[in-house]
Amino acid sequence: MIARTWRGETASTDADAYVAYLETTGLPGYRTTPGNRGAYLLRRDTGGSTEFVTLSFWDDLRSIEAFAGEDVEVTVFYPEDDRFLTARDLTAFHYEVASPQSGV
Repeated sequence: MIARTWRGETASTDADAYVAYLETTGLPGYRTTPGNRGAYLLRRDTGGSTEFVTLSFWDDLRSIEAFAGEDVEVTVFYPEDDRFLTARDLTAFHYEVASPQSGV
């Protein structure tokens, strides 16, 4: 199993709207791709800005390719991301899950 992470930031005033936006774009995109085992959105307020991390779990790199394209390290963005994001990683990071939790 592979874990995929990505990080971005919004102004704190846009954080709730960005969560709502991701609930209609990125998160369903992850979750409906065959081979996805779950997708989570992590949020942390940092005083004036809010940091987000997406954390998703996949069967293998081929499953991630179905979501992200041939270069799985390139981040997937959606049309309104520029409106919300004040900072963003352009690379997604992948980790082999060394000790999976039952049910993930």
